[in-house]
Amino acid sequence: MTHLDDAVAALTGARWSIADAGSHVPDEPGLYAIFGNDGGWGQLGLPHRPDSLLYVGKAEDSLVSRELRGHFTADPTRRAQTGSSTVRRSFAALLHDALGLRGIPRNPANPGHFSNYGLSAEHDSLLTAWMHRYLTLAVWPAHELTVPLRDVESALIRKWVPPLNLAGNPHPAPHLKSARATMANEARTWTR
Repeated sequence: MTHLDDAVAALTGARWSIADAGSHVPDEPGLYAIFGNDGGWGQLGLPHRPDSLLYVGKAEDSLVSRELRGHFTADPTRRAQTGSSTVRRSFAALLHDALGLRGIPRNPANPGHFSNYGLSAEHDSLLTAWMHRYLTLAVWPAHELTVPLRDVESALIRKWVPPLNLAGNPHPAPHLKSARATMANEARTWTR
């Protein structure tokens, strides 16, 4: 079996709700796949593709840090940071109208780099709650990898064409780039 075969088997196998993922996601490098339930796909404005993933990504250091602490904020004592997460920015952009989200500068004290927009604490909480309700997670710990992790990730993006992946994806969600641009423009014109 190749690394790609191993990754496909793991990422299409067991998946967990965010609340349950903590006891399954290892604190090591690997790949992760984010899946949405029927209601989630609809709210994102995407045609539902049963058993298809929304996003695949890599954690070079730790799946726990990247996924549970970063993207999903599984620990309720931590604050979400959409400005530091490409996948959170994509979810926020597609849920802009449904959740009433508004883009702000990632660092309001020093506005700039508006394509890396963030959300207010209130809007980050709304997005996190939505993610916990509608998304599930699968992981592939990258044991004894003989190729760069990004190569396996790239091959999976080409194979599965997840709608929320932008880089290396031949067919991202048609309205994703424009939705992200809308949020970036909101951040650019943001005032306290």
